Amino acid sequence: MEYFIQQLINGLTLGSIYGLIAIGYTMVYGIIGMINFAHGDIFTVGAYVALAVILLLGITGATGATMLILALLLVLVISMIFTAVWGWTVERVAYRPLRGSFRLAPLITAIGMSIVLQNFIQVTQGARVKPIQPIISGGIPLFDSRADGGIIVQLSWMQLLIIVSTFVLMVGFTLLITKTALGRSQRACEQDQKMAALLGVDVDKTISLTFVMGAALAAVAGLMFLLLYGVLDFYIGFLAGIKAFTAAVLGGIGSLPGAMLGGIVLGLIEVFWSAYFSVEYKDVAAFSILAIVLIFMPSGLLGKPEVEKV
Repeated sequence: MEYFIQQLINGLTLGSIYGLIAIGYTMVYGIIGMINFAHGDIFTVGAYVALAVILLLGITGATGATMLILALLLVLVISMIFTAVWGWTVERVAYRPLRGSFRLAPLITAIGMSIVLQNFIQVTQGARVKPIQPIISGGIPLFDSRADGGIIVQLSWMQLLIIVSTFVLMVGFTLLITKTALGRSQRACEQDQKMAALLGVDVDKTISLTFVMGAALAAVAGLMFLLLYGVLDFYIGFLAGIKAFTAAVLGGIGSLPGAMLGGIVLGLIEVFWSAYFSVEYKDVAAFSILAIVLIFMPSGLLGKPEVEKV
């Protein structure tokens, strides 16, 4: 039982990271109907920027609690600024000129931008793995059965921070889209960009802001990933991006709660399969579940079926 609970905590943590990245995917798709495959590599940029700032500030596990919180907030802000600029640049240079083109052109461009960013990171940062010492340690012991030959079940502070932060951000962005003027503009662009422009919505600005917000979320996920696993390489964005895209489709692409739910489900599947079966086939299990869900629920777990008026 203790082992199951520990794996449940690990799965929720991994799923929360997937969910954060998936929200960026689903926000862009919900407005312009395009999959931004470069989003995973923007997540990598955010993680590398966070690593550089942490090393520059000399943040370690021995840093005092107050200074550590302030320093990590500064790291997060700087990382979000960098990724937001990247997101805006990618949209402005690569996607906006092709917005009125045939649907396959933006998809090809998105894959191209992903390859460009991935190789840019490899050239500038090197192909070697970048490790970092643990900064946030400790946690809350839940069960201790070591006296009976079992294990200690612990919810680490880092895991708690990731789960709570992801939930808060998901709720905040959902309220932003449903309750604010920017959210109304985004929903208007989702339904009909030409009509939204005729009614006074600045379509270009709305789409650019959506890319900026998605990229900022990727920076949050990048920092969380760095602090949790303590190791980076130039390829993590591709793998995490594919998993997050899978999570967005599983939950119902276009739905922010769906993206979060899809990430949680995907993280739980991977962790439990690795724990109880073979770790080599965890991806096979995750994508098999995706296929099964889409066969019976083509719109995903929380997605709404598209209705075309004639």
